[in-house]
Amino acid sequence: MTVQSSEKSSRRGRRSTKMDGMPLNDMPWWRWRSNVRSALHMLSDPSFQQNVWLAGVDGYGDVTDAVYRLVEDTWLDNWSAEKYVGTIFRDSQEAALVDTAVLRVLRIMHQVGPDAPVSAYLNDPGWPEAVRSARDAHVRLATSDGEDPDDAPRTLEVLRIMTRAA
Repeated sequence: MTVQSSEKSSRRGRRSTKMDGMPLNDMPWWRWRSNVRSALHMLSDPSFQQNVWLAGVDGYGDVTDAVYRLVEDTWLDNWSAEKYVGTIFRDSQEAALVDTAVLRVLRIMHQVGPDAPVSAYLNDPGWPEAVRSARDAHVRLATSDGEDPDDAPRTLEVLRIMTRAA
């Protein structure tokens, strides 16, 4: 049996850049994880929501875009994040925190509607709790990935570049 060198293999084992020594793509479905993390990051940051979403700054999408990134590939609006432990989420604690955030955010989205202005979300009585839940999940995932959870959210263009990078 001949073993190909990684040079000739179609699976080069190349990793994207590292943060604090941990590869950004060390999870099997890291692109989905990146999208979920991006959404949770934006949903968890009240200053970002005021200064970017409410102000209408381009490059970050809006609340509906963030919710879409949170559930688009994962179907977390249909089943538990526990299903993805080992592929998107590292453990059951990450999954439980994500599930809580998803449920709280989706409840508000269903109440105000996906086409509602940003202010309708931010003024909803349940929004602070949704933000806290998203923050808990975001901090856990960012810390697990070796990143600072208090860094500013990345633009959608940076997210696209990161998820194409490997």
